[in-house]
Amino acid sequence: MNLMTNASIKEQLHNYLEFAEPKKLRAIYAMVQEEIDASVPRFSVEGKRQLNTRLKNYQQGGKTVSAQAMNKRLDAIRAKRK
Repeated sequence: MNLMTNASIKEQLHNYLEFAEPKKLRAIYAMVQEEIDASVPRFSVEGKRQLNTRLKNYQQGGKTVSAQAMNKRLDAIRAKRK
């Protein structure tokens, strides 16, 4: 029995896909297309605008909040809701 690690499986699949025949690529893609489509985030026009605004602000040195600080804020909000 050949027990491969996930990393090994990914590497072998990646290598195979690089040189696979188009017909086989389409067949493999068809098998996982729904899962791929479901895993890609879909943003509305407004959502994209907000993300772009936030990215621009960050890139221009805008204030950010650490994960620890954000968790404290969220905990405080959750505590008020109880």
